[in-house]
Amino acid sequence: MKKQLSLSLLLAFSAPVFAQEAAHIADDVYVFTHGGPSNQYRINGRVNSGEPVTILDRQNQYIEIRTESGRTSWVPAEFVATGESKLSQLPALETALTESRERITQQDQEIADLNSQLSNVSSSNTEFVNQVEGLQQEIQRLESEISNMDQSNLIRWLTHGGLVALGGVILGLLVPYLPKRRKRRDDWF
Repeated sequence: MKKQLSLSLLLAFSAPVFAQEAAHIADDVYVFTHGGPSNQYRINGRVNSGEPVTILDRQNQYIEIRTESGRTSWVPAEFVATGESKLSQLPALETALTESRERITQQDQEIADLNSQLSNVSSSNTEFVNQVEGLQQEIQRLESEISNMDQSNLIRWLTHGGLVALGGVILGLLVPYLPKRRKRRDDWF
């Protein structure tokens, strides 16, 4: 009994254990399936491109697959790609494309709004620049007027001062020639 148990365990462990791996038939071909791991075996069907399959075993250049319908066959390894096929990714890619297009449309609208705001700000900025230039010209004109007023005030003060001095000189020259008043004598004190 122990021999039978050990023999059955040995056979169980010696049997190839392969992890089943998700794969698909390459997206650009359809392939005929064979009953064994070479093209010497009879063709027993075909698998369309992009169809999901499960890898069961590998021998030589052939892979044993199981289709979604449950049929097992052998196909050349070059026609099997691991992972998800482009065909099965297509709906998700189309959804992503639609979302991207909607996002692009929204971004185009936002860009148009921002360009409109930019043109408004640019025109406002141009108006402000023109106002600043006008105010700077006004400041220069007023500074020029103030400078001219200072000069005219200086000339006026100099003229008034000169006239007062001239009047003082003339008065100083005329005073000695004015008749003098005699002092009154009142002796009755």
